[in-house]
Amino acid sequence: MFAKTYGAVTLGIDGRIIDVEVDVSPGLPGFELVGLPDTSVKESKGRVTVNLA
Repeated sequence: MFAKTYGAVTLGIDGRIIDVEVDVSPGLPGFELVGLPDTSVKESKGRVTVNLA
């Protein structure tokens, strides 16, 4: 299942709209970041957990 939503970030004093896309499909859990994320965003990957309830 594919889902898309929008978010907002600040860049200096400007606001930017961002797209957030998620694909929730059967299979092994995985987590990927695409684009040029900041170092703090790359480190957040370790804080995301998968709940297989």
